[in-house]
Amino acid sequence: MTMPRESEQLALVVHEVRSPAAALAAIHAATRPGTVDDASLRRLVELSIAACSSIERILGDTALGSLRLEHIDLVEVVGDAVASARLGGARVREDMEDHVPHVIGDRIRLRQALDNLVDNAVAATGAEGEIVVGVRTSPDSVIVTVVDTGAGIPAEDHARIFEPGVRLDSSPDGSGLGLAIVRAVAEAHGGTATVDSSPGHGATFSITLPIVETQPAGTASSA
Repeated sequence: MTMPRESEQLALVVHEVRSPAAALAAIHAATRPGTVDDASLRRLVELSIAACSSIERILGDTALGSLRLEHIDLVEVVGDAVASARLGGARVREDMEDHVPHVIGDRIRLRQALDNLVDNAVAATGAEGEIVVGVRTSPDSVIVTVVDTGAGIPAEDHARIFEPGVRLDSSPDGSGLGLAIVRAVAEAHGGTATVDSSPGHGATFSITLPIVETQPAGTASSA
């Protein structure tokens, strides 16, 4: 059954606000008086501003194909996502290639996609697993990867898990929207979202974005 558009939008907003709201809660917990130095406090303020900007954008514009284009350093975006995940208690580390070129895209939309991948990886690995978020390049693209040590995904499910509402477990948590959002954001940027996984061997999710040499044509685009 297809949900009414209003219900789809509400479900999307509820789903997407969770990550930045959780980040703000974790930042608040980390800033108890006397617990952080000035440099750490400045970093927490930066993460707070990013989380608030995400919430404002999500509430004001639910169309994932609506992009505000700029030159983006994906290493910075990944660094912010990893730092926020660590504040929430996740075991996440970075694996960055040197000299990653900038891409043209929407910083908040890409962060939405990345947060969804990291959240899914945290759920898949549990307390003992480790998640690695990386950035690497090919001749014509930049690839962001999220690698987990969870149970893995059968090959026959690789395509359908990116469909809205599809979940591979029966837990009460989750809406089945996260990976659909990842794919929508990647495709709005002219890229792709894929998974490489097999049962018992974890999963590697990738967002591949084209390297575009031209300047952004404007501050907004609709894909």
